[in-house]
Amino acid sequence: MTNTWILTTDERIANLVEAAASIGGTTTVIAVAPTAPAVGNVDKLIHVPTAENVPAEAYAGVVAGLLADAKGDVILAANRPAERSFAGAAAAALALPVIVGATSVSGSGAEVTRYGGLTNETVAFQGAVVILEGGAGVEGGPAAETSEGAPMGATVTNVQPAGSGAANLAAARRIVSCGRGFKAEEDLAMANALADALGAEIACSRPLAEGTAWLSKDRYVGVSGMHVSPDIYVALGISGQVQHTSGMADSKIVVAVNNDENAPIFQISDYGIVGDIYEVVPALTAALS
Repeated sequence: MTNTWILTTDERIANLVEAAASIGGTTTVIAVAPTAPAVGNVDKLIHVPTAENVPAEAYAGVVAGLLADAKGDVILAANRPAERSFAGAAAAALALPVIVGATSVSGSGAEVTRYGGLTNETVAFQGAVVILEGGAGVEGGPAAETSEGAPMGATVTNVQPAGSGAANLAAARRIVSCGRGFKAEEDLAMANALADALGAEIACSRPLAEGTAWLSKDRYVGVSGMHVSPDIYVALGISGQVQHTSGMADSKIVVAVNNDENAPIFQISDYGIVGDIYEVVPALTAALS
């Protein structure tokens, strides 16, 4: 029977736990963190405690060692920086493939989106490391077993606050996303006000994260960014190129505001408003407040 391992640094792994349940067998979580997180709906929790000022990535070798007997199993890693380092170390140690972009996983294969969502592939394997969006927290669960391990030589020497708070878009049920229709960074205050009225997270297209750096990269939705599946996705000033829409294609309801009636975003929207975001967004916020 195929078993499932989940690699994480915290409890935000609801999507991975759900995938593990569909695979069957036992589910074991390896959590690399200062204190053991509470993770429900799994069979076993192994806690690898981290030392002060040592990044979680330094424990990638420890994680790989704990997976020494997992060659025929499925290993799921949350799509976050430290977890991706764990995935790489595990794949190298076990000579397993790494599968990125999976939309569903079984004990013998995965469905994977390619080329910005233009194609879907079925990938068969006998053991693999699969990277998925983590999702929300999972409460409850078994008591943790502690597994001490020596980290590789890395130390955090300085910490600077980011320009905005850390995002957890994978768990967000409502998202307000900003595109190049915004003319200046301070204009994002309009989007923030709408997000507050909706109880939503702020996200963006790639140019606002990697071009202007108005928002942090963990808020970028797209083919090489976050893949989200909220109940409501509000796209403001986003044209709707496939590089962006591949990251939000699983949204249940899409609302778009754009001044170009021919913008591709309207082709996948449930509700569309052709208009100036500088007029429409404040009006929407006022109506919701």
